[in-house]
Amino acid sequence: MNKPLAGAFLAALLLGASVAPAVAAEPAPQHQAPETVAAAPAAKAVTFAGTVALSNCSGSVVRSPDAAPTDPALVLSNGHCLESGFPGPGEVVVDQPSSRSFTLLDASGNGVGTLKASKIAYGTMTDTDLSLYETTSTYQQIEDRYGIEALELETAHPTAGTAITVASGYWKRTYSCDIDGFVHQLKEGRWTWKDSVRYTPECRTIGGTSGSPVIDDATGKVVAVNNTGNESGQECTDNNPCEVDENGQVTVREGINYAQQTYTMVPCIGAGSKIDLNREGCALPKP
Repeated sequence: MNKPLAGAFLAALLLGASVAPAVAAEPAPQHQAPETVAAAPAAKAVTFAGTVALSNCSGSVVRSPDAAPTDPALVLSNGHCLESGFPGPGEVVVDQPSSRSFTLLDASGNGVGTLKASKIAYGTMTDTDLSLYETTSTYQQIEDRYGIEALELETAHPTAGTAITVASGYWKRTYSCDIDGFVHQLKEGRWTWKDSVRYTPECRTIGGTSGSPVIDDATGKVVAVNNTGNESGQECTDNNPCEVDENGQVTVREGINYAQQTYTMVPCIGAGSKIDLNREGCALPKP
């Protein structure tokens, strides 16, 4: 999680170390065929349609249940994937201009077009690790032009045991497993995240899967956004998050990966799919 693309690749060359699961370690082969890394086949409803590839991360076009076809489309990724760099603890980015581009994928993982951001609508690494970009295209324009619908955000807290798929637009790979449980606090370096999703071991996500949507196999809805994993068994260090329970007990799970829930975003998305942190029920961190 804690190394940008270039820095992570250089560190791997110099140290022979693996790169954090949350950041791309090397460019994806241009003609790489979509690959599935899974313990069991993903549900038929889960494809790459609606996912996107960023310059160093993954993401997806998402919508709230109340979004109108004429609303500007939103792209979901991680806070640590922002082009401006990692937000510091307590830092919240809102309504910042952006010209970032995203490669939109179809169901088979083929790039079908480019979406452009107009702004960073929201981004933070405090309590959660997410970013939302507002694009220059509406949901209807994307559907009309590419035949691709946005992924819908789940409005309720997910449950343990749910079968999920992590769909990486960067690598064009999926990872299938279950939600193993939830972490009271997940600490990594300077950052602390709350109520994080812990995967069962089958989801061995790699560098570049940061920002991938975590999709409920049964409903096809987004329940979380993939963001990190413990690489080498260290405790609470960069690239080695640790779990802290309600009593302060620390647990380290080497090789286990995590995501941040997204249902908490839905109350913060108002009319026109605009982020409104003052809406009733919105609990995302504010600037």
